[in-house]
Amino acid sequence: MSQLATNPKVLGFIDRWCGGTACAVLTVFRKLFGGKEMVTPEHRGLLFMKLAEQGSTVLASAAIRDAVQRHGRENVYFFVFQENRFILDALEVIPPENVLTVNTRNAFTMITSALQVVGRIRRMKLAACVDMEFFARSTAVLCYLTGIPIRVGFHAWHAGEGPFRGDLFTRRLRYNPHLHSSVTFRSLVAAVDDRDPDMMPRFDWHADEELLPLPHFQPTPEEVASVRALVAETTSPDRKALVLLNANASDLLPLRRWPNENYLELARRVLALSEHYYIGFTGGPAEAKKVAGIVAELNHPRVVCFAGRTTLRELLALYNESDVLVTNDSGPAHFAALTSVETVVLFGPETPKLFGTLSPNTQSITAGLACSPCVSALNNRQTNCRDNVCMRRISVDQVFQAVTIALERRQAASLAA
Repeated sequence: MSQLATNPKVLGFIDRWCGGTACAVLTVFRKLFGGKEMVTPEHRGLLFMKLAEQGSTVLASAAIRDAVQRHGRENVYFFVFQENRFILDALEVIPPENVLTVNTRNAFTMITSALQVVGRIRRMKLAACVDMEFFARSTAVLCYLTGIPIRVGFHAWHAGEGPFRGDLFTRRLRYNPHLHSSVTFRSLVAAVDDRDPDMMPRFDWHADEELLPLPHFQPTPEEVASVRALVAETTSPDRKALVLLNANASDLLPLRRWPNENYLELARRVLALSEHYYIGFTGGPAEAKKVAGIVAELNHPRVVCFAGRTTLRELLALYNESDVLVTNDSGPAHFAALTSVETVVLFGPETPKLFGTLSPNTQSITAGLACSPCVSALNNRQTNCRDNVCMRRISVDQVFQAVTIALERRQAASLAA
């Protein structure tokens, strides 16, 4: 069995049926035996609960920094799937030993591993737990089981305001679908300090700055050397630009996928701009075979396959060595925001108004159809759509124009330097 962290259907099934049942049972237990905040002087520190989606963790970086400022770096912890800790290590906002990971090899291992971490947390006497999974039932359950007295999370106050997740939080916020996710994450941290939680969902707070700058990823000298050697091996010394295309060939989120034939046409147009421009296709190890097939179809000496040839940290180092990245709305779009690369991000089932990257070097493209976005926190990011016309309506002309603008920006910056 593949790691459950990369299987959204199985995770969704477990969350809906097992998590939903547990939310109902624990809510009854809480009503019977009390659920008031009982904070003592020995309680200190804050735990973030964010199991999945590394791209969202990048969007949450400002919220994590808010917590560090309030509680101290050594007192901020993160509960996450083992596969997703990479981005926390790359952000370097909390100590590595404060990242508490869950093994997701299979369902039994995931549950037992999560309960072991919960047991460890109960002994730590933390003061607050912030659930960043919006409306996941499983994280609401885990937050409650930690025994942490202040528990912050989103609550469905009325029908239609989100999926049922019981009544397990002591500070229950109403989800605002009009705020960028980075601001939403910061509001959860701010709620920890709210002096009148009984008045919620009223919450008299606003962000001082809507979008805070991200930290810049710092690869090790060894990672830089490895990536530069890979680029030198696959391109020529007279290269003037390297454009990366993340074709996202996996089956993890098929609705977000831009058609392969569009990537092929885009690559041909970029190559025609200059005999010194190179195209690199990226992807993870699981995508390497499919990406290699796309590269083989182009059959061009200035097209190379980087899929499966780098670690995740080396992928970010590769972004620093490149000029432009074209990707759909996925983790790489947000990883790139930690680097200097110009990025073109394609949105379909979701919207840049809520999930756009935080880099000033990003151009977001969306078809703006009436049915898009169709997934959100309010529907637990589920949709019955099986035809991603929202992605197919984004034309090669639109994306090519954005790439040429990005290349012009890079050339202007290079001349200015």
